[in-house]
Amino acid sequence: MAAANYYGDANSYMDGGSNTKPESEVTTSSFDLSLNCSDFDSTSKKYYRVTKHRVFVNRSLHLDKIKFFGFDMDYTLAVYKSPAYESLAFDMIVERMVSIGYPKELQDFEYDPTYPIRGLWFDSLYGNLLKVDAYGNILVCVHGFQFLKTSEVYALYPNKFLHLDESRVYVLNTLFNLPETYLFACLMDFFSNSPQYTKTDKGVMSGHLFMSFRSIFQDVRSAVDWVHLKGSLKQETINNPQKYVHKDERLPMLLDRMRKHGRKTFLLTNSEYSYTEKIMAYLLNHTDEKNGESARTWESYFDYIVVDSCKPLFFSEGTILRQVNRTTGDLMIGSHTGPIQPGQVYSGGNCDVFTEMIGAKGKDVMYIGDHIFGDILKSKKIRGWRTFLIVPELNQELHVWTDKCHIFSRLQNLDVDLGEKYKNMDSSCDYKPDISKIRSAIGEVTHEMDMSYGILGSLFRSGSRQTFFASQVMRYADLYASNFLNLIHYPFSYMFRAPAMLMPHESTVGHEQSFVLESPLATRSRSNNLPIEIQDSVAPLPALSVANPRTAKTLERNPSLVPHLRADTPKKLTHHHDDDDSEEESDKSA
Repeated sequence: MAAANYYGDANSYMDGGSNTKPESEVTTSSFDLSLNCSDFDSTSKKYYRVTKHRVFVNRSLHLDKIKFFGFDMDYTLAVYKSPAYESLAFDMIVERMVSIGYPKELQDFEYDPTYPIRGLWFDSLYGNLLKVDAYGNILVCVHGFQFLKTSEVYALYPNKFLHLDESRVYVLNTLFNLPETYLFACLMDFFSNSPQYTKTDKGVMSGHLFMSFRSIFQDVRSAVDWVHLKGSLKQETINNPQKYVHKDERLPMLLDRMRKHGRKTFLLTNSEYSYTEKIMAYLLNHTDEKNGESARTWESYFDYIVVDSCKPLFFSEGTILRQVNRTTGDLMIGSHTGPIQPGQVYSGGNCDVFTEMIGAKGKDVMYIGDHIFGDILKSKKIRGWRTFLIVPELNQELHVWTDKCHIFSRLQNLDVDLGEKYKNMDSSCDYKPDISKIRSAIGEVTHEMDMSYGILGSLFRSGSRQTFFASQVMRYADLYASNFLNLIHYPFSYMFRAPAMLMPHESTVGHEQSFVLESPLATRSRSNNLPIEIQDSVAPLPALSVANPRTAKTLERNPSLVPHLRADTPKKLTHHHDDDDSEEESDKSA
């Protein structure tokens, strides 16, 4: 896209730099690194599937080498309908807050899906929702429904920075967090603006009563846990699955195709068996139309099933592995020592025991889930599993990215205007160009772009800056897509190859530009393709017992006892991260 250089490198947005053209065969320019720039054929195009079917790549991955496909359930296999499900959860949390003593006026709030996004930080000290970048620099700060000005942010956060301190900051990472994210905003706004309360820096006063923002945060978290564990949220979902859960006929087809191609599939969910059984039966059970009897149960689509896994604890010390009585739903006494039987259901356990029992090694496992921390970060960081992150919000992000291309074009034009202001100027110039109008215009267009996503902007960026959530996705998710069912559109021999992650000196300098190398210190290449003047300026290493043309007399070197005086130039490819070869394959190609 034309505005990629200003609004942020296109390579760091989606699919590592590939274009996302609407609903037609998508292509992008590519080139062979072995070719000279003069040999580059601009008509050479790489084929991409239509945008809605795409799987985006952060790290190259060969599906041929994946032997196990693991799945989370909530928001992965079972995709909850938005905003109906979030509205249900929000109302139940508010009801719980009122039942423990909070004002009944809170029941007047209705869930607003245009407000919350994933990945925000809640600062329990000052009661603020923060949108930050990868390093904790604050991009957006909101107290209730009020966006703080830059001066107000600096007053609370020196240098507009906050360290990720878990005793103070709560990261709202999951789709389950959306209702409470909006509730935090509602509560802060209510208590900060209601006449019966007086706002202070760290809480509110009502007479002699003081409520800190931290105590309000703790009450919300307790209410959320109560609704999910003891409340009626799950029962209401089970009673009305058509209202709250998407049922996709492609799901059983893809699971069957995986097993047909020799892959093992497993379900690894934090949900308890009683809830898992009802939801998975709704999604996968097949009834014979003639006699109305069950022709196939959901368990038959998986080789291994683990509920109550307690992720992310599962990826470290874990819990006791126990077998579930499928008739009663009760746990059998004693610790299960294996083997894990197909068709049976197990509870708890840990990754070490589980992978040993199923014969998995690590990189032959791809785990698919929606929780950037519990599913993706921990499975990648602790166990080295390959990871596939589900980002349902990606559909809207791609819609804005493509549909609002005219806004990106305006940003690009403003960037050109900014460059023109400084054209033909160097450090000898005393004149200071007036760029105030351009800066103001850039701010206005960037705001228009952000508002195209929602009140708090894009999930992945704010202006030209990537968010904390985006950095986590790029660091820990090998693949990501709006729905893992997009794998239907790829063969199981497919190699997902990540495009080069360009730095500014690469993304803003075209290959057609000429750059004359002047400093000998910059020449590290041993190739013979250097310009003659550069070759002449670099002194070669003295050879053993031969004349050195740089000296007036012949130097003789005695035979050295050093095994290797210098490294040999590699004659074959030395890195294998793009192909993710096994040790044996890497050794063969070396």
